Amino acid sequence: MTQRNPEISKGIDWSLVWIYLALVVIGLLAIFAATYKEGDPVIQSFLQYKTDYSKQFYVFIISAVLAFFILLTDSKFFTVTANLWYLVGIIVLLLVFPLHSRIKGTESIIRLGGFQFQPAEFCKICVALALAKYLSRPETDFSKPRSQFIAASIVLFPAVLTIFQSETGLALVYFSFFLVMFREGLPSVILIIGFAIAVLVVATIVIEPNTLAILLTAIALATIYFLRRMIKRNRGILFTIITLWFVCVGIQRFAVPFAFKHVLQKYQVERIYSLFGKDNPYRKSGEIIDDAETKQKISGSSYNVRQSKIAIGSGQLWGKGLLKGTQTRYDFVPEQRTDFIFCTVGEGFGFAGSVVLLGIYLLLLFRIITVAERQRSVFSRCYAYGVAAVFFFHIVINIAMTVGLAPVIGITLPFISYGGTSLVTFTVLLFILIRLDADRQMVLR
Repeated sequence: MTQRNPEISKGIDWSLVWIYLALVVIGLLAIFAATYKEGDPVIQSFLQYKTDYSKQFYVFIISAVLAFFILLTDSKFFTVTANLWYLVGIIVLLLVFPLHSRIKGTESIIRLGGFQFQPAEFCKICVALALAKYLSRPETDFSKPRSQFIAASIVLFPAVLTIFQSETGLALVYFSFFLVMFREGLPSVILIIGFAIAVLVVATIVIEPNTLAILLTAIALATIYFLRRMIKRNRGILFTIITLWFVCVGIQRFAVPFAFKHVLQKYQVERIYSLFGKDNPYRKSGEIIDDAETKQKISGSSYNVRQSKIAIGSGQLWGKGLLKGTQTRYDFVPEQRTDFIFCTVGEGFGFAGSVVLLGIYLLLLFRIITVAERQRSVFSRCYAYGVAAVFFFHIVINIAMTVGLAPVIGITLPFISYGGTSLVTFTVLLFILIRLDADRQMVLR
């Protein structure tokens, strides 16, 4: 019986490796089910690099090679070069502007011969490393606003660059790193404020503007009434309530309309309002959208979600079986191999298969959090939580998109969706964590 090379296997969390392999296999099967053409020789088509599933298979081989070399790398390499990785990530993001190719409405992809590379995906690795490096510095006092501002800047700078590349969905992923900051001492009031702003934005969409303004005023007056005794002792409370009222009304009246008119694309605004069953109030009366690409995105998003729901629902309890789904086999769901890959699983393997996939994802997240909490190094712990946050955001938002609970923002399902940059990025993210965990007995700086 052969033994693993102790230099490679020592300390490796093999449960994460097996979960990774299971998800990649499921992904290959799902892509195969969505794109296989009747009559094509399966083995030959896998080897010819002509089909989507064969391309994903070869990218997996490349990812596996990268994972192997990561496991051979000294853990200190990642701590020492973390800031360099961030610099490289920012430079590559900036190179997108002069070198990008416009593909499906996005300007975030660079073509390299026959390959496509999306720096916004790759940069997630760089941000995870750089943020972990900054938070683990002995001189970083994260209780001070200056340190919190620097950490936020590390995260938000690539997010802003990504927005300018028409990739709002990927830009939102970077906000998941605030969960890492929260774990490391970011005041909970900041997350509460962020959640409150999100609720206010949703309220601005679903409630008529004047009605919402009256409601906010009524809430402020009611708060003043119930706290009147405390206000008599401390006038600062009254000032705080009035300030918050002004801020809320300002967000409702000015910030949200500005973002919808000047920051988001037309099709993105349409998708958000259609999610809540509302007409877009920012479209001028009688305005005709004559841009073919924008029209396709506006009509396509609602069509995609509708067809995705039909596909998932038609799978019922046990599913129709591999290569037997009608919605996915006959291309009723556009982008079913990428953003809407979950509907392929739902139709082919039903509710049971979907639950199994979600269970594997929950196991992955639980295992990453467990690994994070056993780290002796602050760097390793912060990086692990960064990985968990990115995975969590991608999983929740992607699946919510396919069932109509979130707007279609175009982010992939980890290890399942078709996409070379996505698979390589998630593989590198995970295996750097596995390498750091293998050396958890070391105190890394």
